Amino acid sequence: MAGGKHLLGKGKQHRVFGTAKVGDRGQIVIPKEARELFGIKPGDTLLILGEAETGLIVSRPEVLNNLANEILSNVNKEG
Repeated sequence: MAGGKHLLGKGKQHRVFGTAKVGDRGQIVIPKEARELFGIKPGDTLLILGEAETGLIVSRPEVLNNLANEILSNVNKEG
């Protein structure tokens, strides 16, 4: 499944990379294709967010930081 499997009706940014089993210590392995596409290296820090109805989101912390900066920038422009 090189590059991940595209989801029906979604662009190339929406992919399924497979499944991951949770180990005895609560660890998962991120599929190689996903690590390569997103540049995830050993030692990187990932942000884990969760919502009871929709599940988990795994992201780089800077993505949320960039979003917060964009929101605050827009608030400052309006004020």
